[in-house]
Amino acid sequence: MKPQANEQNGSTQNGDIATDAASVAMDAAAIVPTAAAAAATATASATAVASAGAVVPAKSSQQLKLEMLNMGNGNGHENCTFHHDLELDHKPPTREALLPDMARSYRLLLGGLGENPDRQGLIKTPERAAKAMLYFTKGYDQNLEDVLNGAVFDEDHDEMVVVKDIEMFSMCEHHLVPFYGKVSIGYLPCNKILGLSKLARIVEIFSRRLQVQERLTKQIAVAVTQAVQPAGVAVVVEGVHMCMVMRGVQKINSKTVTSTMLGVFRDDPKTREEFLNLVNSK
Repeated sequence: MKPQANEQNGSTQNGDIATDAASVAMDAAAIVPTAAAAAATATASATAVASAGAVVPAKSSQQLKLEMLNMGNGNGHENCTFHHDLELDHKPPTREALLPDMARSYRLLLGGLGENPDRQGLIKTPERAAKAMLYFTKGYDQNLEDVLNGAVFDEDHDEMVVVKDIEMFSMCEHHLVPFYGKVSIGYLPCNKILGLSKLARIVEIFSRRLQVQERLTKQIAVAVTQAVQPAGVAVVVEGVHMCMVMRGVQKINSKTVTSTMLGVFRDDPKTREEFLNLVNSK
């Protein structure tokens, strides 16, 4: 009789596991519609195991949810646990795939403003606006390795390299309006130098995203550090924010200056002063 009781207990345990798996599968299907088919398959598999009376190790609800989220449908997020984090190195959907939904959103926005999206001047505006927004945020499709393209060179040079007044255009993530200005970058090489145009391209990677100027400044400095492992990196960004010019306090002549100093530029006041003098000279 005891073996029968154990068998019943095992069946009950596995039945609970199947119920938990089914619940998690339903949650995952609701969170990620594209994973609905995969969630249903997982539910059926869990039920079949429980029916057979096999003892399987129980997984937490969190583990099962992550598995469901990671199954996806081949959209580039299969192995990405935190697939909403755009700082991770992954490929989002292609730009062509994003356009229809974005255009529909802009059409709804026009209607919400009280406009007629079907009048002559606005018929193609949703599609044009969608394409423009994708261009403004094209940095999400770029990464440091692709931009550098091998333009890191061995060179016995240990004096400061400065490229200043690099034009910058970005989008404020708080109001989705532009901010623009200039970026100055300096670094002290350690037997490696970077193609000068690549400094401007690094600025493009991170400025062509939804940004705040403080984070943009640091991201540029960290990227240069990763590229050539210098003794130090300094970045100064001067920006004009349309969210301050066009709305709110409406201060037309205001400018925001941010800086990031890494390595010797942070530790040595003379090196930092030399860089700032070069940046501020006409």
